[in-house]
Amino acid sequence: MMLLTSALSALWLATAAHGAVQQDAEGNVKSIGVSSGSSASRHSAHGTNAFFQQLRTHSLNQPYLDSDMQSRWYDFGGDTIIRTDQYIRLTSDRQSQTGNLWSKVPLTATNWEIEVEFKIHGKNTLYGDGFAMWLTKERGREGPVFGNQDRFEGLGIFFDTYKNNRPGVVFPYVMAMVGDGRTSYDKDTDGKNQELAGCSARGIRHASVPTKFKLSHFQDKYLKLELQYKNEGEWVLCFETNEPPTIPPVAYLGFTAETGELSDNHDIISVNARNLYTTAPPTKSTPGSGKGKKVTGQQTEGSWTWFLVKTLFFFFAVGGAYVGYTAYRTKQQRSHRF
Repeated sequence: MMLLTSALSALWLATAAHGAVQQDAEGNVKSIGVSSGSSASRHSAHGTNAFFQQLRTHSLNQPYLDSDMQSRWYDFGGDTIIRTDQYIRLTSDRQSQTGNLWSKVPLTATNWEIEVEFKIHGKNTLYGDGFAMWLTKERGREGPVFGNQDRFEGLGIFFDTYKNNRPGVVFPYVMAMVGDGRTSYDKDTDGKNQELAGCSARGIRHASVPTKFKLSHFQDKYLKLELQYKNEGEWVLCFETNEPPTIPPVAYLGFTAETGELSDNHDIISVNARNLYTTAPPTKSTPGSGKGKKVTGQQTEGSWTWFLVKTLFFFFAVGGAYVGYTAYRTKQQRSHRF
């Protein structure tokens, strides 16, 4: 009977595993449900069901450092201060500071989402200059663009808190710039001519709720930036484009901040990077060809149900045979006694 119990337990585990695996129309696995939230189904994006998997190599959470007071996946530099139970402070509320935080390994995922909790705050009524997130070919080079080098190659997302010369725009202002390695960022006009897209975000400094941004990228499909600073759990669309820029295939994820005559605290609280997956539409089939044939959910479920029924019949047959054999042996033993 123990044999039968073990077999049925194994069958139950196989059934649970099958339910966790999701397949596309051609039977390819597109996501596997596992514990600890490392992979899960996401909302429908642009008419496509998306799935994500945590990227440990580019995520960063408290306490930030290991036992050797180092980070396995990130380097820190400049005036950065780390308080392991609270924040990574790129700049303190002091003049003429620059700080940086860079991933040690490049982000090679094609489709990804990066969610960052941050905090901009200080004691002064006049403040600046802001911080930036980067996905660039080079890393760790200090410069005049929010603490990073000018003429960068890649993508920069700027959280600009000080208005230089940009009439008609409310600050703080969040904008994206795509660098080709030759174009310079014009700080005097707050990057007006270099802007890919952007939005005003009044209230993002000293917000009453945790401030976050979420940058999502699907190659050749879209680039989208969302902000949380008005109400917790409420994401405000900053910008979205269906013609995403070309990002270097090997790009480092970084965060930098800068203060000048004016200053502010620029804190990174957490970074959660995810690899996004989506199911490609099935290819068109030609007459007489089995390629591109769509397998419906009912067909898949029916096949699995029939397999389960046959397997149960098999184990019941084995169990019945075992019980019959045990009864036969018992009868034989009794007959030998007399």
